[in-house]
Parts: sequence; structure tokens; C-alpha cells
Amino acid sequence: MEDSAAVAGLLWDEWLPVGVRRLIAEGLPGGEADGRRLVVWLAGVHDIGKATPAFACQVEQLADVMRAQGLEMRSRQAMGPDRRLAPHGLAGQVLLGEWLQEQQGWVARQTGQFTVAVGGHHGVPPENGQIKALYDCEELLRTPGGSSGVWRQVQTELLDACADVFGVRDRLGSWQAVKLPQPVQVLLTALVIVSDWIASNPDLFPYFPQAAACDGKERLAAAWRGLDLPPAWRAVEPVGDVQEWFASRFGFAPGAQVRPVQEAAVGLAQEMDAPGLMVIEAPMGEGKTEAALAVAEVFAARSGAGGVFFALPTMATGNAMFPRLLQWLEQLPDEGGGRHSVHLAHSKAALNETFAGLLAEGGRVAAVDVDAAVPAARGVQEGTAFAGAGLVAHAWLRGRKKAMLASFVAGTVDQLLFAGLKSRHLALRHLAVAGKVVVIDEAHAYDTYMSVYLDRVLAWLGAYRVPVVVLSATLPAARRQQLVEAYAGMPGTEPESVTGKVAYPLLTAVAPGGTPVVRHPVASARGTNVRVERLADGPEVLADRLEAELADGGCVLVVRNTVKRVLETARVLRERFGEQDVTVAHSCFVDVDRAAKDEDLLRRFGPPGRATGRPGGRHIVVASQVAEQSLDVDFDLLVSDLCPVDLLLQRMGRLHRHQRGEGQAQRPVRLRTAQCLLTGADWDAPVPVAVRGSVAVYRAYALLRSAAVLLPHLDGQPVRLPADISPLVQGAYGPDPVVPQAWAPALEEARERFEQHRADQAERAAVFRLGDVGRAGRPLFGWVAAGVGDADDTRAGRAQVRDSRESLEVVVVQRRADGTLATLPWLEADSKGRRRRGLDLPQEQIPASFTARTAASCGLRLPIQFSYAETMDRAIAELEQLHVQAWQHKDSPWLAGQLILALDEDCQTQLAGFALRYSPLDGLEVTRV
Repeated sequence: MEDSAAVAGLLWDEWLPVGVRRLIAEGLPGGEADGRRLVVWLAGVHDIGKATPAFACQVEQLADVMRAQGLEMRSRQAMGPDRRLAPHGLAGQVLLGEWLQEQQGWVARQTGQFTVAVGGHHGVPPENGQIKALYDCEELLRTPGGSSGVWRQVQTELLDACADVFGVRDRLGSWQAVKLPQPVQVLLTALVIVSDWIASNPDLFPYFPQAAACDGKERLAAAWRGLDLPPAWRAVEPVGDVQEWFASRFGFAPGAQVRPVQEAAVGLAQEMDAPGLMVIEAPMGEGKTEAALAVAEVFAARSGAGGVFFALPTMATGNAMFPRLLQWLEQLPDEGGGRHSVHLAHSKAALNETFAGLLAEGGRVAAVDVDAAVPAARGVQEGTAFAGAGLVAHAWLRGRKKAMLASFVAGTVDQLLFAGLKSRHLALRHLAVAGKVVVIDEAHAYDTYMSVYLDRVLAWLGAYRVPVVVLSATLPAARRQQLVEAYAGMPGTEPESVTGKVAYPLLTAVAPGGTPVVRHPVASARGTNVRVERLADGPEVLADRLEAELADGGCVLVVRNTVKRVLETARVLRERFGEQDVTVAHSCFVDVDRAAKDEDLLRRFGPPGRATGRPGGRHIVVASQVAEQSLDVDFDLLVSDLCPVDLLLQRMGRLHRHQRGEGQAQRPVRLRTAQCLLTGADWDAPVPVAVRGSVAVYRAYALLRSAAVLLPHLDGQPVRLPADISPLVQGAYGPDPVVPQAWAPALEEARERFEQHRADQAERAAVFRLGDVGRAGRPLFGWVAAGVGDADDTRAGRAQVRDSRESLEVVVVQRRADGTLATLPWLEADSKGRRRRGLDLPQEQIPASFTARTAASCGLRLPIQFSYAETMDRAIAELEQLHVQAWQHKDSPWLAGQLILALDEDCQTQLAGFALRYSPLDGLEVTRV
């Protein structure tokens, strides 16, 4: 108890962000001094429930010693299953509540808002039914009879001592009138949990008699020194010229200028009465990421935020963002030492080489002798890539429940959505985001199901006064309004200026409980006119057209809506153009191949001056939606399946993305005018009919509305980027669709199916969604009742916050003819030149760490065919036949618990009635046997 209280005090003084301290202290009469006392006291009393018969009976030898002092109790066996009614967290909550009423004169309804931090310190705040059940079994708290008074005396003496030692005795009277907001109750609970976990770590706080030679202060100093947690970031608001500021943070090339959107976003952040939500809608390539980080710096300085969480739609985009985040951190002013904890938050983060390097430098946590020499700060090693900023993947801040507590995090949006999912230790996720500026990228990419969670999370972020920056190339006006309402906490009160704006680019800002402010800066000078043309569906038709368009060379991006169509198209195009001139990119590649694909695309088709291998002749990239987001690639011609118009605009962002000579003179003559060929539909039908795969992915209603708003452009009027972006998006998603009269019956039928689907999504998402923020003073009892248990970034965890079937993930290896296993035979050497292909994977022992990591880097998420229950069960049963017992060990973290998919020497196998074939060129192909 004393250790936990002492740790809580140090966390408050040295680790907790200023903004979190302010929020906790705001409603207390003594301000921050009261806030610190309250945190320390709650951490100190959190285990008072162990002073009960229900807990003390567990070790008979110790129970006998207590019985000798008059503390009678039945044996553990005699108590039986009733013991489960009194877990020590709940027992502690009840005892503390009784003490506040009986010894301090509080009324019962005032106690719960304080005591719930004790009751919930194992991750789940008690429910009212559990509390009542324990009151009905008082013998679990105090043995009836003559011993009852002794138990009560001991419990009272312990709580009296805590009140005196932790300095709250004379504050409790003034706290009686306090109504703690529910967000504050969550933060107090989380701080008790963190304090408990640190104080319970025997490497930091050795058990007696090992620590008998130290007094309490020495013991605490050694532990804190050994823990070595980097302090929270203390941002300093930049002053002076915005151009110089951006150049210093982002390494602008000579002559590069701040974009109008970037300058306007920073100006708006500085004008706001208080940091809040800012929605930045701007075209692709306008520097929204840099704008978000600059706004985050302003918001953090003004709000006291101690870090940044950058939430992205996929692992691939998270991996791409992580080094950019580190580079930005390296350029921040070095205030007070400059050590920052960083984390990459997704399930395969340890396979990212940049993050893995930081993990290797993270060291281990252990107490340090107070007289020992001061060790070098972790992560600040000579010659490391980020030594200047002292960036640390801290050893204690790892694992699915603690990692998000790092100050600076890039990761998948799931990590944010989990904050809206009723789950165990949810308070820790709330503490993690409450101390940061949250940036949500690609906001248009989240469907109704995910938006149900996102909106609830935004409501809580608003209650925590967490600054949020939302980035999107395009947002429907109704969705923009929903985001603003969710955060500001005032549904239905938004002015027409938010919902009615078609100006573009557009900035929308609102403080918690405030009134929205709108700005519409100009776009950067360069625009593009894109000619859009219908193209009949069919790979042969496409091949004929490309043969004509590429007569003088050129680089083409063909985007298909399904992997099956990608592979079918690539097969025909290779027959026509040759294998060397066709590249395939989609999601069904093993992780290491997928990363190599992205790097190759950037190397060949990236910006002028950075791309070194752009083909001089003709080349065709056939890709799925992986080409839509976050890849800075540039093509001469775009071919796209019909898709929702906002996504089509994203795809157009890869067309003539950069200037290549005056008037695009460095492009082939035929392709100097930007052109998009729109296919994947029967354009000759009375109403356009999209191909089945596209309807399955996007639904007919969105596709029809997209086709409708594109009609003028399909008939000859070019799409002007960025001027037409907002009108197209608002037209496709607005409340009053404009379609040809002949389309109306088909559109109405599609709308009814879509509305039913959306309602079904919202209903299913609400099952485990966290409740709204309750009124101040209402205890968090039952806060995560009927939740999902532990929530983490596993395939099952992600399926809770995304409307997707649970997917099946495997590690792909090769089985040789002699039955031995090896890593895949085509893998390139790693960045240090170490061979990775064909490494032996011994089945009788744990593979060497590098070999195991190489195998794990070949993870693959199987396609949707394997997500149906019967097929998945059959596939798992077949995969488990290759169960390597030697790998199921704590010293084999890369491979333990993984399902292994072994390909034969021809890179083929069969699984659950399907034939699987894999190649580094085409990825995974699946056909039914």
C-alpha cells in the first residue's frame, strides 16, 4: 500500500501530462494539491480489501497467525464458492465506503464516485448487483461473532493510518460536496492500476528480506530510477514565421512554400478559444499530415497534452507514418532533456525494422542502487538513428494494455476505437488517449459500424478535453456534422455553416461545448483537369485500349475492387504486354512481400527527384484498394472499377500527382492530359450495373449514386481537381439524390437495402459500445458490464470494432520434399545484409531468433473464403495438424501460438477444400477444389 501510494505521487509529479492533472484537479477545492493527495490516497488504500476473511484465508499458515491475534476466519475450503462474491477490489470499495460514512460523516451516495477507483483496480468497475450481493454476505468482510469487532477495528485502523500518512484527513470534509466527473473517475482508476502494477513488480520493489537493508525512501528511489519512465512531453508553442517553423520541423526542400491549407490550419488553432476538434478537408498532396502535426504542437502547448496518437486505417499506413513521426519528433525543441517514449501500435509492429531497432535498445526494468553510477538513458546510444531526440521504446510500456501509454504512438485506428468498446482495463486506454493530441487520418475510410464506435470515442475525448485533428480528402457534410456534434456534445445544434458548406478546402473547428468555426482556405496553385470516360468491362477490352494508349510508353494504374479481378486482369495483360511490364499489388501478400511491394512502387512511381527507377517505356500496375491510401505514387493514366465517388477521387489523386516538366512535357504525348477510364460496370444497361464483386464490397446504392454524380463528366465535362471534389462528394452523399428519372426505381430499391444494412451495422455495433458520459458524481458502477472481456489487436479483437468477419492469419513457410521446414525461398536479405531465404526451421527445437522472426514476417491474412464459420473451423483443424510442440514456448515469442501454412516446393497446398498457390509476383491465389 505504501509503495503504491509513493509510486502514484511520482507518477503525478514526473509522468502525468499537465492536461490530465488539470482535469483531475479542476473540481477539487484545493486544486492540483488536492488532486495529488487524492491520487496518492486512493493508490494507498486500493488493497484494503485484502484485510478481510475472504482474502486472508487463502494461505492457511498466515491465516493461523491472524487467528492467534483474534481475527477468526473459516478455512478457504469451508468458505467454498462464496469467496468469489468478495474479490478484494470490491471488498475494498465496500470497506472504504463504510469508513467514509461511519468515520467521516459522508452520505452513502457521495462515496461511490471515489471508492470505484478501488473497486475497479483489477480492470472492471463493480456492478450494482455485485455490490448488493456482497452486502448480503457480510461474513466475507468480517467473521460474525466476537471476532467481528476485531476485524472492524483492524480495517478502521488501517484506513485511519492511510488518511493520516497520505495527507487527506483534513481534506475529506471539503471533498464531501465534490461531484467527480465520470472522466475523472476513469483517470483515477487508471492511475491506481498503473501505480499498483509498478509497485507490484518484484524487479523494482524486491520482496523482503532482499530489500530489508533499504528504508522506504531509498527503496522508492531505487525503483523509480530503475523504471526510468520518460516524462510527458511539454510542448512549447512555436512563435514567429510559419514558413520557418514548417521548414525546421519538416525539412522543406529549397524553395518549398507552406501550403495555404497548412497556414490556415495553424492560424485557426491559434485563434480558437480553447483546443478542441479540427477537421481538415483538403485535396490529396496538400500536406495534411504536416498540418496535423503542426496543429498538434499548438494544441499540446495550450492544453497540456503530453503526446500524440496518430491513428491510421491500416497496418501498412501505420508503418509508413511511424518514421515520419520519429523524424518530426527529432526536430522538436529539446525542452528538459528531450526523452520521449514512442510506440508503433498494431499486431505486427515488432516486425517493423525501425520499431524493432528501438525495442532492442529499450533495455529491461529493474531497481537501481541509489549509489550506483547513473546509466545512459535508454535509447540514447551513440550512432543510433534517433539518438538526438532520445526516442525510447520503453521496456515497461509494452504489451497490449500498457503500450498505448507511451507518449507518441502511430498505429491503426482500432487502437482508438477500442476506447469505445466495453472491455477489461478500459480505463488504461482512456488514460492513454486523455493525455495526448489525437490525429485521425483518412476519416472517410470508416464505415457506419466503425463510425458508431468513433463517435462514442469522440464524445469521451471531448469530455476529457482531448484535442483532436481529423484528416480527410473528402467528407460528406452529414458526416462532418456528426463528428462535430459527437465531440462538442451538443447534438442537433450545429449551424448551417457546418452542414451546408461546399467550399473546398475546408477547415471546421469546435471546442468542447462550443460553437463551430469554419474557414475555407484556397488550395495550392496547381490543379488538374481529369477527363473521365466509360470503358466496357472485360480484360481483353482493357488490353486493347491500353495497347493504343501506351503506344509511346507510359505508366498506368489499374485499380480493381477485388483481388480476384486484380489477378484475372493481370493474367490477360501479361499475355499481351509481357510479364516484365505488369506489376500486381493487393492485400493477399505475406507481410514482408507486401512491404517490398510498397517500397518498389515508391521507388519506381514516386515523386520526381525521389523515385529512381521510373520505367522509360510502358508499365502497368494492377492493384486493389491498397493503391488508394497514403502511397505517394504518380501515374500517367488511371483505369478504375466503378466505386464510391470519394474513393474514386482518392484514386485520381494518383493520376498526374506531380508536375513532370512544363505542361507535363515529360509524360508521353498521348497521356499529357489526365484521363480516367471508368470500368467494372455494364454501361449499356438502362441503369448501370456494377460487377458482382464491387456490389459485394460497396453495395449498389453507393455505386449508383456515384455513377449519377459522374454523369456530366462521363459525357465530356472534365473533373476539375480540387474544385469539383466537394460538389461531387456532397452530391453523392447528400440527402437529396439527383439521378435520371429512369434510374429512380432501381435507386430506391438499392437505398432500402442500404438503409437496412446501415441500421443493422449500427445495431450490432451498439451491443458492446461504451455508454455515453454520465452526469458528474454518478459512480462508474457497471461501466463495462456485459463487455467483451479483454480487447486487443488480435483478429478477434479487430472484428469487434470493424464490420468484418473474424479472419484467419497464418505464417507461411515452405515444406521441402524431405519434410523439413524452411523460410520462403525468394526472400531478400534484410537491411543488414543477413540472408533470409531458405533458412532451416528445426521442428525439434526453437529456431534461432533471427530465423523465427524471418518466418513470422511472412504472416498472411487468408481471404474471405476462410472467414465463414464452417470453413474456418475446418481450416484451423487442418492447420493444427502441423503443430510444432518445440515452438510453443515462452522463449519462442515469434512462433508460439501461430498457425503454420506449409507450401510445397511448388508453393502450393490445399486447405479446407480450396487449392492455394502463392508467388512473390501475384501473391495468394485461391480456387475451390
